[in-house]
This record gives sequence, C-alpha cells and structure tokens, in this order.
Amino acid sequence: MANITENRNIDGRLISFRIRVSDGYDLYGKQRFKSMTWKVPECMSEKRAIKEVQTIAIEFEEQVKKGLAGSQRCLKLCDFIPTYLQVKKGSLSPRIHAEYERSINDFILPALGHFKLLELRPTHIQEFVNQLQNVPKRKRNGEIDGNKKLAPATIRRRLTILQSILATAVKLDIIADNPADSKRLSLPKVPTPKIEIFNKQEMETMLSCLDEESLQFQVLIWIAVCSGCRAGEITGLKFSDFDYSTCQMTVERSIYKLKGQPIAIKPPKDYETRTITLPREVIELVRLLQAEKHLEETSLGTAWNGAGWLFTQIDGSVMHPHTAGAQFNKFLKKHNLPHKKFHSLRHSSATFLLFGGLDIKAVQSRLGHADISTTQKYLHVVQEADQEAANILQGMFITQKNNKSEQIDIHTTKHTG
Repeated sequence: MANITENRNIDGRLISFRIRVSDGYDLYGKQRFKSMTWKVPECMSEKRAIKEVQTIAIEFEEQVKKGLAGSQRCLKLCDFIPTYLQVKKGSLSPRIHAEYERSINDFILPALGHFKLLELRPTHIQEFVNQLQNVPKRKRNGEIDGNKKLAPATIRRRLTILQSILATAVKLDIIADNPADSKRLSLPKVPTPKIEIFNKQEMETMLSCLDEESLQFQVLIWIAVCSGCRAGEITGLKFSDFDYSTCQMTVERSIYKLKGQPIAIKPPKDYETRTITLPREVIELVRLLQAEKHLEETSLGTAWNGAGWLFTQIDGSVMHPHTAGAQFNKFLKKHNLPHKKFHSLRHSSATFLLFGGLDIKAVQSRLGHADISTTQKYLHVVQEADQEAANILQGMFITQKNNKSEQIDIHTTKHTG
C-alpha cells in the first residue's frame, strides 16, 4: 500500500504530495522503497487533488511492481541498447553479435534511438521500414552501388534486429507489447531464396578434378561433401576429433574472424556439438594428411606453430576461415567448372542424403540444425528434382508413343497402297 504525505507552503496551501511504495527486499533482507513527488496544479482544488493523488499512487505502485518506475519510464531506445547487447551476448555467435552492433549503429539508432521505448508505435517502425527501402546499396568497399537500393531481404534482417530489441524490452516488462510486430506492418516481399546445389553430374565432375590438387584441399572438399558441415566448423577440425576405428568425426568448435581482430574459436552454431560418421575412404585421406602434417612439423622444427589442426597455414597455425571459400573459387575457375559458393557443398550434401532416402531427422542431426524446419527447406529441392524426373520420363514416353504412331501410319499406308 502506498504511503502518501502532504506538502504545504508557509501559507498552508497544499502544493504537492510525496508518494512512497515498497520495492521488495535487497540481498540482506532490508526493505527497499521508491518514491515520487506529484505537484498539485495551481488551478486544482484541494478536495480534487486529494482524490487525484489516490489514483496516481495506485498507478505508481503498479509501475514499481513492473520495474517501470523512475528512470525507466523515460528510458530511450539508445539507452536500452547496451542492456540488450549484453543480454544477447551469450546467445549470439560473435560474428552475428558484431553484425547486430553494425546494424544498430548504422540504421536503428540514427532513425529511432531518440525515442522513449514507451512512446514507440507501429507508425514509427513503419516509417523506419519505408526509409530503409530508399537507402542505397553499398559495395563491400563502402562505395554506393549505382542506383540499387537495399534488398527486401536486407531490410527484413534490419527489422528482425529491431524486433529482437523490442521483444527483449517486453520480456523485461519495460513495454507492454512489441510495436515492431510484423503483423502490424507493411513489409517488402522477400523472394524465396533458391538453394544452390551441385547436381549429380556436376558433383562427379568436380570430385574427379580433386586428384590434381593438394592432399589438404582434397580432404577439405571431401569432408565438406560428406559431412555437410559449415566452413568454420571444417576449418576448426583437429586430428583428435577423428576416431579412425569407427570412422567418426566430432564437431565441437568453429573458427571465425571478425574485422580487425585475430582468428578465434567458438562452439558450433546453435551449440550443436555432434558426431558424424564418414566413409572409410575419407578417413584414410585424413590419416594420410596427419602423416603429411607430421613431416611438415619435423621439417620446420621450432618454426612450426601447430596445435593439431587439419587445415593449416604454412607454419601449422589454423587456416583462416575465409580461405576455404577462396581456394574453392580458384579451384572451380582452374577446371572451368560453374561458379558455386563453398556453402553449396553443404546444401548439396543435405539434398543428396534426402534424395537417397535418409530420414530427415538424421539429416538434421548431421547438419547440426537446432530446428527441423531449417532442414525441411531442402525437401523443396528434392521435390523439384523429382518433378523434373517425372517430366523427363513423360517426355520419353510421349516420344516413344509418337514414334509408334508414325510406324503404324507408315505400315497402314503401305498395306492400303
């Protein structure tokens, strides 16, 4: 129950009230209080002021219970951001956390940072989305890319970050609901991204070209194809992660690199440590690579800076996570093969396994997807391939049928003639 104290001036006129309410107890069992002062408007009668302060006291008590009293009532989005980033630090990968920070600083804060959280409305968020649609696209070097604007998918990603910020504010009871809820906004349509894969013939051709490459590169590609792991997870492999007797590989770390910072290690995405069985031939290649690394270490002596990594730089230190993609791109160009990203090997691995009849839960486990809906996106590729196969067969059937019809017509003509 709120405690209300009157304040009067020397003339005895009621000028304000001090409202004091309990805010629970501290770690030592001592009761805490929060208070506020409400000034009585000069034009308000004393009788009405006494009645009005009762309502204000009830509202203030509710705000204290929800943690909204005091400074939080005036909390701006820009002031809440550090709290949000701290909350998310444990659940976002370092790379994604850095990407969130860039988006917040470059887009969200300039447009909305000055708003109080309690004042943000869907109309403000819609205006933010509208502004993003007119932002020019920039190249990686920072230059404006002609007359191109931000892609709808990029706009959605920026909005997703803002939605996450405000959802955290809801969880902390700072605001009642999320004004950035997609259901309350008009958003640019994002086309369904096409999953890039190697078809069977392309995969066979690409793998046949590996014999001309270094052993390290051969192992890199075979593991990518047979495990479906991400580039950072592959470059983070150590020889100690392999069991040669069971042909199993354990994925328990990932390598990443942030701009201006050294190469670092983190757990796999979604913290999905997993064990994957590989073909015996791939395990034998890993064994050969380990022997090769041992010879390199012996040759370099004290200059060797290795720690048991499969994929290394010349001194044995771990390979840069972007090197896998760069080397794969050069390899494709060298052999005049169609350009595809290194990540397409992961997509291809998943698609081939599903097309071969492997249970979707098993594919989910190999890929390390926390949500099976992420794995299910590959089913569309399988269905498209199946439909294409049906069309080919139908075409063959129609061609055969037409040929038979022509033969019958010729035979009939000869007979009647």
